[in-house]
Amino acid sequence: MQRENSIKYYLLILLFLCILPCYVYAGHLEPFKSVPVPEKNPQTPEKIELGKILFFDRRLSGDGTMSCATCHIPEQAYTDGQEISLSYPTTKNWRNTPTLINIAFYKYLFHDGRVSTLEDQALFPIMSAFEMNLNLDFLEEKIRIVPEYVDAFKRAFNGDVTRERIAMAIAAFERTLVSVNSPLDRYLKGDKNALSRDAKKGLEIFTGKGKCNECHYGINLSDDKFHALNIPENPTLYNDPRITATRRFVAKVYHYEDYKNLTEDPGRYLITKDKKDWKAFRTPTLREIAKTAPYMHNGIFKTLDEVIDFLDNGGGKGNTLLKPLGLTNDERRYLKIFLMEALSGEDIVIKFPQIP
Repeated sequence: MQRENSIKYYLLILLFLCILPCYVYAGHLEPFKSVPVPEKNPQTPEKIELGKILFFDRRLSGDGTMSCATCHIPEQAYTDGQEISLSYPTTKNWRNTPTLINIAFYKYLFHDGRVSTLEDQALFPIMSAFEMNLNLDFLEEKIRIVPEYVDAFKRAFNGDVTRERIAMAIAAFERTLVSVNSPLDRYLKGDKNALSRDAKKGLEIFTGKGKCNECHYGINLSDDKFHALNIPENPTLYNDPRITATRRFVAKVYHYEDYKNLTEDPGRYLITKDKKDWKAFRTPTLREIAKTAPYMHNGIFKTLDEVIDFLDNGGGKGNTLLKPLGLTNDERRYLKIFLMEALSGEDIVIKFPQIP
């Protein structure tokens, strides 16, 4: 009997140790440490510089009017400040431009998580009919006829221009766009004076009554999951026929049979076809949030006050994830101060490249 009890005791201890990391990690805030880099695409100075040049080169669009930087503007925390992302002439996008800062930390890319690597992500906007609208075979030839690019690809890859290497170079540059040394980072590393008195109160609400860290945790302040908060459709864009065309086009591409009658953004459902993912979107990072308005996948909220109100009221009608929080006016104010003051890192200084 004593031996059986001992075995049960050790099994309980083992089970506890297996479960404990899940509880410790969920909601745990971490300071910036280092950027994850895939083994198949190691960072090199030559590759990063090539990626930066490509990022700012308008050759990557069909009519030569757009570059990656058209929608991801360095001075605007690599967003464009628009409700809906800028788009190819005569077309209209249907989602908000997410910041590229800390994009290296995501497990899934785009609001709907359709790809899992920066290398895969980089080519989507280039070939998208309503973004940069350039055929990838033509892209390769446009870059190959430029002698400076031919030399740059030899230095970076010891090889010829290919779409895969174009994506690898852009991804390498994007992995340098990180938020570092924010007041929160310094506070988590032991500098208790890094946060103001009000920001500390906001942090308490963030990790307590506000329940923000149930979805916003870790280094990137994101759980890398998809949640259906029933964010309302943006009424200022609802009746734009160009957005209707884009919505139908994307739904058709992802084999949504009733795409002609689609009147809202299905979110991740288009990717998974799982009912629980209807209107579900990736949890965004909160890093640099003071600089990345407007908010949500469709830019419906222009201010952090609107976002806080939405979450405090329990999210959109019918969602099953959020419940009203009952924050006081002071608690809302402290939470906003924390978001505005604590999560912005050092300015990312970039020397704009000379385009060949």
